[in-house]
Amino acid sequence: METQELLSIIANGEDSTHQFKANINNANAIASEMTAFSNSRGGQILIGVHDDGAIAGLTNNDIAEINKLIANAATNNIKPSINPITQNVVLPNGMVLVLTIEPGLNKPYMDTQGFIWIKNGSDKRRETAREELQRMFQEAALVHADEMPVPGTSVADVDREFFESFFEEVVGETLAEQDVPLAQLMENMNLMKAGELNRCGALLFALRPQLRLPVFIVKAVAFPGQDITDTAYIDSQDINGKLSDVFQKTLSFVLGNIHYQQNEQGVNSLGEPEIPRIVLEELIANALIHRDYFVSAPVKVLVFSDRVEIISPGHLPNNLTIENIKLGNSNVRNPILASFAPRVLPYRGLGSGILRAIKAYSDIEFIDDREGNVFKAVIRRKVI
Repeated sequence: METQELLSIIANGEDSTHQFKANINNANAIASEMTAFSNSRGGQILIGVHDDGAIAGLTNNDIAEINKLIANAATNNIKPSINPITQNVVLPNGMVLVLTIEPGLNKPYMDTQGFIWIKNGSDKRRETAREELQRMFQEAALVHADEMPVPGTSVADVDREFFESFFEEVVGETLAEQDVPLAQLMENMNLMKAGELNRCGALLFALRPQLRLPVFIVKAVAFPGQDITDTAYIDSQDINGKLSDVFQKTLSFVLGNIHYQQNEQGVNSLGEPEIPRIVLEELIANALIHRDYFVSAPVKVLVFSDRVEIISPGHLPNNLTIENIKLGNSNVRNPILASFAPRVLPYRGLGSGILRAIKAYSDIEFIDDREGNVFKAVIRRKVI
């Protein structure tokens, strides 16, 4: 890090990715700080800087002792251990040690007492919320939301006719030809466990999945203007059912609330939607398949006079960014659901959906709102 860059960071003050310490002398204390950064988005601790930004300065002996303390804390006071990077920067008023902690790939990280810390603005807090802990385990691939059991469900909840059609298409054989009961067959397919459907099994194949999973719906609203605070609306629906039904109903809702253009079609044609159908298909499917099913909230689809917003619960997982998803990078949050989705939705996987949407219609903005824990696709409408 260059001197001017460091001075600029100090001038801007502490935030969620930068913290100041005049000095450190306690391995447990610095371990909890590093744990919080590892469990969040990573960041830097500037040692040799007071909270108000004044340079305290460190001696060469201070630097040597602090490096030992950091190495010991990173190895022995954090589980699993981490590998922070240190850099010494000489400033006019003294030396500062820059401690860089990358976002962890093996979350959740704990201190020696078993506490899980995360960043909370410029400070940290001990995490106890179940959903946040589940998301950390999900990021570490220790558990996935789509494999969580749905209590109270059984094979009796399955839309048997729909599942039979799906099974025959995938396997090439009928259910009647199988030598195992339906419950065992669905367990073999990782759709059930111990007699209960998991979330993937319920969302894809239950006749009425919202009886047990009431929040996993789509709330769709069409407004006459450009503001969500408008008290009037043109159309509003709570869309539920199997995921394939939710997809079709959501697509129909948007297509029914946007304009159509004649283009080169005949006068008796319905015309073409102002937003290409493939764009809506890709982005709606993406929202349903890749949303965070640990978050108890619906997908929201909002149609305004100037845009369509598709809002998915859960920000981009792990180290994904807006930039790399536009390059086709992906991270499968719900692997079981994603494996079956191509058979019930127009979904191809492989991170190609965003690319297809952008290729068909470039006026799309993606917003990864980590504070609000949502991911938004904002499709600008054409001015008619």
